[in-house]
Parts: sequence; structure tokens; C-alpha cells
Amino acid sequence: MNKLVVTGGSGRFGKMLQKMGYKYKFPKKNELNILSLKSIEKYLKKTKPKAVLHLAGLSRPLSVHEKNISKSIELNIIGTSNVVIACKKFNVKIIYFSTSYVYPGNKGSYKETDAVLPINNYAWSKLGGEAAVQMYDNSLIVRACMTEKPFVHKRAFSDVYLNFIFQEEIAKILPKIIKKKGVLNVGGPIKTVYEFAKNFNPLVQKISFKQIKGVAFKKNMSMNISKFVKILKK
Repeated sequence: MNKLVVTGGSGRFGKMLQKMGYKYKFPKKNELNILSLKSIEKYLKKTKPKAVLHLAGLSRPLSVHEKNISKSIELNIIGTSNVVIACKKFNVKIIYFSTSYVYPGNKGSYKETDAVLPINNYAWSKLGGEAAVQMYDNSLIVRACMTEKPFVHKRAFSDVYLNFIFQEEIAKILPKIIKKKGVLNVGGPIKTVYEFAKNFNPLVQKISFKQIKGVAFKKNMSMNISKFVKILKK
């Protein structure tokens, strides 16, 4: 476990991993900067990890990817590409956390082998990162649909189907996931966002995705998580 390096340790999921006591290496930005290939290579050469869990990047608010595409491209596409290049140089496995939003969002229950077609700039930026990771065989792409606990929003989509699962649930079973390679859908049972949120916050209000301006959503962005479920059962 101590042979795994985590980028983006100051983010929400990274902090969760540290809180749960994982003995991974969580370098600060001045130790490993994903926008500097030399910085990444220097750190990997020094620490000699077996794998890099790549969490660093730009996520919320989703609107920032529409308003500032340069920042989105730099952090999610160029930054990820740099990590892949460095990992390839030192034969280090990369585990890249992507998003379920890379799927088209029309029919739902998407398998890992189904075609992808992002619906907003955030998803495009994550798919851009995926493209680099896909070129390196010693890799795993996790298409996750996760959120913080408790559910932080006051309103939730009543007409959008997803596979929301809390970050801490993924953190608990992370050691089982990171052993795999290829692409893996990770999430919970298919529900509307409102159905998921209502279980934990009875006061959450319904909202339609059609009411959201500036960021595209679609009705059924759910994934087929059968591969993930099999991993949990083993």
C-alpha cells in the first residue's frame, strides 16, 4: 500500500483516503506538479512507487469548464497526459478516476465497451485524459459516479438517472479496484438523483435538468456496474 502515490491529495476524495488511514504517499503540489513533466518524473524516480492514483484535476463547479476551457484543458488533459508519460517512463501503473458523464446519456445502463460521447466540457476534459491513459497498457480507468456524504445540494434532479455512490464507500473498497486494468464503471444502483438524495436528506427539493443553464445534462446517464459488483463479491 505504501507503494502507491496519490495526486490531488488535497481534493475531496484524496482527503477522504487520508482520513481513512490509507498509508499511501500524498505529495503536495510543490513536490509533484502535474503541469510539470520534470516534477512528476523527479518524484517518481525518488519514491519508486508501483502505481499512481491520479485524482488531481479540475472538477466543480461544472460551469468552470464552460467558462475557462484553458484551465480545464491544462489540468484535466495536459496534466493527465504528463502523468501518463512519466508513468510509462518508469513502468508505473496509473489508476485514473474519470466520470460516468463521458457516456452519451440517452439510453442508460452503459457498459464499459459502449461508445462514449461527452455531453459537457467537464466530460470532454475527462475523456481527453482517458485518451492518454488508454494508450498505456499498464493502466486502469475508473468511470466513477460518486458524491460527498452528506448530499450537499438543496435540490436534486428528479428526471436524471445516475449511479451515485458516496465517496467513502468507494474509498473502503479501493484496494480491490486498483488491482484491475482496463476500464471499470464504479457506482451504486441506478436511481434518479432525487431518489438517491431523498434517502439521506428528506428536505431535498426536486428540480429538472432542463432548468439548469450553462451546463448540459441528459436524462439517463446511468452505467452498467455488473463488473464492479463481481469485484465486490470476490
